[in-house]
Amino acid sequence: MQISYKKKEKIYEQILALLFSKSPKALFTNQIASEIARDEEFIKNLLLELKKKNLVIQINKNPNGIDYKRRSRWKLTEIVYKAYKQHQEIN
Repeated sequence: MQISYKKKEKIYEQILALLFSKSPKALFTNQIASEIARDEEFIKNLLLELKKKNLVIQINKNPNGIDYKRRSRWKLTEIVYKAYKQHQEIN
């Protein structure tokens, strides 16, 4: 099934808004997928695309510095967080 560019953009916006609302906490891929009610693999692919655009950061280590084997946490980059925060203050 193919998803249109417009719909993909709306899902990107939902992901970024969710990460902003939970910031500074980083969320696991499955948490994001569950909140947005989408498939985990689909969300993971979108998050990787957002990472390429430098909009999100992928965290591969737990708070103790040990690498995750099969999981990733995600959070907004500092620039994106500031932009969202400024936009929220204007509105």
